[in-house]
Amino acid sequence: MSKVKKLAKEQLSKLQGFVNALNQAQNELGSMEVRKHQLLHQIAGTRDDFSAFQKELEDEYGKVSINIEDGTLKEIENDTDESNSQD
Repeated sequence: MSKVKKLAKEQLSKLQGFVNALNQAQNELGSMEVRKHQLLHQIAGTRDDFSAFQKELEDEYGKVSINIEDGTLKEIENDTDESNSQD
C-alpha cells in the first residue's frame, strides 16, 4: 500500500487563499452586474418620465428652449423658411 501524499500545510493554505480570493472577486463582480442592470432600468424609466414631462411642457408652452438654471423660456425660431429660400 502506498502512502497518500498531501500538500504541505503552507501550500494548502496558500492554495485555499487564492481560491477564496477568486471566488470572492467573482461574487462581487456578479453583484456589480446585478446593480448595473438595475441602474440601466432606472435610467430607462427616468428617460421615459423625462420625455413625458417634456411633452407636457411643449403642450403648455409650445416649442421653447428652457434654461434649467432659472426656468426662463426662449422661443425656438423656425428656420425652415430660411433654408427653403436659400435653395
